[in-house]
Amino acid sequence: MRHKLTEVVFRKLKKKVFLQLTVIIVMILFLIRLLSPGVNKPRSEGVVSEAEIPELSAGADSLPLPPQSELRQDPRDGALSEYVSLPDLDFSFKHSIRSVPSYNDCFPDVQDVQYPAARAHGVRPVANRREAEERKRDLLYVGNNPYYVIDPAIRSSIPYLVPRASRLLQHIGRRFLDSLAVKQVPLHTIIVTSVLRTEEDVARLRRINGNASEQSCHRFGTTFDISYNRYHTVTPPGEEARRVVRNDTLKFILSEVLRDARAEGRCYIKYEVKQGCFHITVR
Repeated sequence: MRHKLTEVVFRKLKKKVFLQLTVIIVMILFLIRLLSPGVNKPRSEGVVSEAEIPELSAGADSLPLPPQSELRQDPRDGALSEYVSLPDLDFSFKHSIRSVPSYNDCFPDVQDVQYPAARAHGVRPVANRREAEERKRDLLYVGNNPYYVIDPAIRSSIPYLVPRASRLLQHIGRRFLDSLAVKQVPLHTIIVTSVLRTEEDVARLRRINGNASEQSCHRFGTTFDISYNRYHTVTPPGEEARRVVRNDTLKFILSEVLRDARAEGRCYIKYEVKQGCFHITVR
């Protein structure tokens, strides 16, 4: 009898303690809600943490921009080319400029490496410029693009590339602009100094320069040269000329972009000292 009485009393006490704890928890939650009214706001109204943005959490200097390109036909000559709308670049944070440890070590891909890739991914060598214009299924006109400038002084090549190389060139130009933005450097575009060389171009170049290779990678539409000591300043209409940036600074940033592209397996790159350019072949 005494054992049953003890069990009943214990059950009552247990129920009483449970109710008291419940009341205490409800009061605590009410106080939290009263003191911090924003704690229960929907997720979309809160601040997204840096860890939730993979580009920022990875600490990358080059943030990918969404491609907004399309193929259009030039009404003058019917050539197909990639037209891209340039998005606004507005970043409130700044990344440092680090460059690469050594240009020769980071970009060592010589002719023996680039030539097989050019033959594998390129077109049959083009006899002359008229034939290049007729090979619209194989080659894209790359003379008009907001991410880079084709050097107007080019005489030994024409602005045509295979689609794979065209995408690579556009990728590099876009990443370069992006890197300038996150490093808060006035915008400049890269200058392309050599693109597709026809057989006539190669023969003419060899007459002028005895060191020019007859087996040039440029013959396949897979290869282009980017100057590292000249850049085109981007000045929006109506704005004053932007502050001058040293070419060395721009070269440091470009080398970072190219190092990343090569590390991603997109291309082979040779640092050309005498020609003042990066010699690039798509992979």
